[in-house]
Amino acid sequence: MTTDVSRDIKKNVNGSLITGVLLSILGVIAIAAPNFTTLFAETWIAAILIFAGFTKLVYATQTRDRGGFIWKLLLSGLYIATGIMLFVYPYTGVLTLTLLLGTFLLTEGTFELILAFQLRPQQNWTWILSDGIITLVLGAMIWFQWPFNAPWLLGTLVGISIIFTGVSRVMFSLNARSTLNPSDQTA
Repeated sequence: MTTDVSRDIKKNVNGSLITGVLLSILGVIAIAAPNFTTLFAETWIAAILIFAGFTKLVYATQTRDRGGFIWKLLLSGLYIATGIMLFVYPYTGVLTLTLLLGTFLLTEGTFELILAFQLRPQQNWTWILSDGIITLVLGAMIWFQWPFNAPWLLGTLVGISIIFTGVSRVMFSLNARSTLNPSDQTA
């Protein structure tokens, strides 16, 4: 029984470690091609909105007898129209998404700081704290640089944030791995 638990813990730690490494690699790629990353993110969000809009449209037609059909239809139209607008006017979409990313990073940084202080009794909690502080700074940089450097800033800042998230997860996973007792590591 304890061998199964130890194996599950080791598997989770290794999965977290691999995730951290992959995030770090993706962050480097995002920084190496910031204009592409920005356009990719904008196009991806447009596609998601259009798909979600059509999904909502199907749902609206399937549930039209349950009430709220007009509102469901309008909501699906909003999703589809927003997605199409992002495709047709990518620069405007990039400007808008840059502001949204700034807001997201400010919020993420705040949540990371809260998480760090929740994990404070554990070793290496300062990596999560550092991630939160850096993410807050990146969010503020977006707000202060907007709109002048939006095309490359978005991709660069996303890449930096992803790298620091990856590094913090790697360090936290290595700490978890080192706390396993020697009999668990050989099992």
